[in-house]
Amino acid sequence: MAITAGMVKELREKTGAGMMDCKKALTEAEGNMDRAIDILREKGLSQAAKKSDRIAAEGLVGMMISEDGKKAAMTEVNSETDFVAKNEEFQTFVANVTKVAMEKEPKDLEELLASEYSAGVTVEAELTTKIAKIGENMNVRRFSALSIEAGRISGYVHGAGKIAVLVKLEAASDSEKLDELGKDIAMQVAAMNPKYISRDDVDQDYINHEREILIQQALNEGKPQNIVEKMVEGRLQKQLKEVCLLEQTFVKDSDKAVKDVVADTAKALGVEIKVVAVERFEVGEGLEKKSENFAEEVAKQLGN
Repeated sequence: MAITAGMVKELREKTGAGMMDCKKALTEAEGNMDRAIDILREKGLSQAAKKSDRIAAEGLVGMMISEDGKKAAMTEVNSETDFVAKNEEFQTFVANVTKVAMEKEPKDLEELLASEYSAGVTVEAELTTKIAKIGENMNVRRFSALSIEAGRISGYVHGAGKIAVLVKLEAASDSEKLDELGKDIAMQVAAMNPKYISRDDVDQDYINHEREILIQQALNEGKPQNIVEKMVEGRLQKQLKEVCLLEQTFVKDSDKAVKDVVADTAKALGVEIKVVAVERFEVGEGLEKKSENFAEEVAKQLGN
């Protein structure tokens, strides 16, 4: 019996197993859906489905940068608990997936999951195997793959993989000094989490929205209408300095803005430097985390 893509999709939805595992099970079962489910259960692969409804908001961000600084990638892989995030096997998986992302430069997450993890095994298939083996829901949530021709990519990892930042600097140089600047900027982004690189990047809708809020705040404070506009512009400019990377006070030297540090390095190297891209991943940001106390987490790990 011919195994169709629809059959594979149906089995995958029912069991949570990887696409290749579903196809193999259906082939072995000669297209019998119930038998294919039993085959996956027998192999421990359908356990992934039972775990897939559990919140995976812990985990790690993996980072990899090529030796010449021309290619880089970050990948966030989530787990249910911090226990698993500290597991060596989990950490190796995160590192390997990040390597795949850097080397293959997939266009989206679906393409990354379908990429070869090892001989004949996709990233998705390996993830399913890890879920069954480790016993927790896991999820390759997102990735970023960057490359550059003129300049280099630098990065910073904070908190053993809880926050990671990649910075792409365009310049007619790829020197160690440029890399040092990139790492300093990445550290700045990790600490201050700017919304934009420069003022030119700020969305006009954002400015209009913030201006409306600041105007109302000033009026609520009882400020006279004739000075509200001037006051609001001053507050808005202050706020823009906080949300724009290049305008922020440099964390390693409070007497300088980040743009001043970039200018100083550019002058020292005799080249123009432009911050063209910044990527910041923080584990679990935007995900709902299940509230559990430590004793319950330990009990769960022990199977109690």
